[in-house]
Amino acid sequence: MPDVIVNKAIYCDGVRQAIDGDISDAFTDARHRGDCFLWIGLHEPTQEEFDLITSEVSLHPLAVEDAIHAHQRPKLERYGDTLFIVLKPLLYVEETSDIEVGEINLFLGRDFVISVRHGQANPLGGVRRRIESEADLMAAGPAGVLYAICDEVVDTYSRLSHEIEGDLIGLEHRVFSGEHDDVTADIYSLKREVLEFRTAQDPLIPVLEEIVKGRVELCTANREQFRDVLDHLLRVDARIDEYNELLTSVLNAHLALVGREQSAAAMQQNADMRKISSWAALVAVPTMIAGIYGMNFDYMPELHWLLGYPFSLGVMVVAALIVHRLLRKSGWL
Repeated sequence: MPDVIVNKAIYCDGVRQAIDGDISDAFTDARHRGDCFLWIGLHEPTQEEFDLITSEVSLHPLAVEDAIHAHQRPKLERYGDTLFIVLKPLLYVEETSDIEVGEINLFLGRDFVISVRHGQANPLGGVRRRIESEADLMAAGPAGVLYAICDEVVDTYSRLSHEIEGDLIGLEHRVFSGEHDDVTADIYSLKREVLEFRTAQDPLIPVLEEIVKGRVELCTANREQFRDVLDHLLRVDARIDEYNELLTSVLNAHLALVGREQSAAAMQQNADMRKISSWAALVAVPTMIAGIYGMNFDYMPELHWLLGYPFSLGVMVVAALIVHRLLRKSGWL
């Protein structure tokens, strides 16, 4: 368990107390005091590793299964006096401009918080430091922990939305710069990132609305704080919707420009082919006549005619001029 438990502490009267002994003793101590709560942080535990926690706290097996296997959408579920909440933190990778999606599963009771984290996106270290430095959050207990985590996750959404905006502006410049770069793959890649973003943040809206409406007893005292988080999330949601629509417009504009360039190239190719065909037609007439007179027959008309050679050349020139005039008149030359 030491590798799985990334942090554990008891919070009493605004003071963090480290847990040095057995976790079961820590749970017993927190319950006996009455004004304390225990926060245990886990990272990708297995079923066997999670059994120690479930033996101390009565957690619903379906919620435990979701927490262990992850890949859940943001949600809030009630199992008796315990809340099970799933959040999707995001991590922006500067080198690739990709968004990595993590997962935080929270079990909240009156005197405990159990957080199960999956992936590399980890806002919980900063949340712990914030709670330990703000007395009002510490006094709010598990509800204060939930608020601080939601606030940090939504703040990350806001920061990442600005990163997406920067990538979108860069794509717009490339599309309309006139350099004729094919950015179709980059546009689709950014749209996929926006879709992952929306998948993480959209389902969180009804979760926060449920809390703000006072339907979650544990968080009733913190409704105003959660309302502020919801307001920020709705602004991010509107911004991401705008980016998605703008990306669609950029893609359509790019495809239109690419289509226009391809049409222009095709028209130029057609013009080039017509010119080549025209010159081939001009050469074909004298080639035909020269080919006839190049045959070695003893009895050919005009074979021994004194004016036959200049007459043949004249016919070639006149025929070529006639063909040239016809081609110019038709627009092929």
